[in-house]
Amino acid sequence: MTFDRLAQYGPFPLRILAGVAFIAHGIPKLSNIAGTEHFFSNMIGLPASLALPIGLLEVVGGIALIIGLLTRIASMLLIIEMIGSTLVAKLPKGFVGGYELDLLLMAVAISLLLTGPGRLSVEWNILRREIFPKGKQMVLQQEQGHSKVTS
Repeated sequence: MTFDRLAQYGPFPLRILAGVAFIAHGIPKLSNIAGTEHFFSNMIGLPASLALPIGLLEVVGGIALIIGLLTRIASMLLIIEMIGSTLVAKLPKGFVGGYELDLLLMAVAISLLLTGPGRLSVEWNILRREIFPKGKQMVLQQEQGHSKVTS
């Protein structure tokens, strides 16, 4: 098996670990909405009404990443959240103990935005297509181009 073929499985570990990390950070926000609203409004200056949507984004987005469904859309939304989190809440704390995890999760989300869900995903194996954009077709066309070159 060549590295080109193996690369199609590359998004899988990224999706799983990022999904788990986002869920792990989203569940506490949802399980204590009042505390999260208080933290948002009094500690970092965000509207309290953002607590629920951000908690839901992290949990639902994390689940979407893990199963490989709407991967690019979830990644885009999580990138936006990580930019906001870094700028609003973590930047004053510095890199270590501050925004290093946010940057790492943002980098993973950017990678998933660029690569899509990969072969081990609901989009690839059950729906038989990538919902947005049509990344699977691009990969298959690329494979056909490589097989013609090596033939």
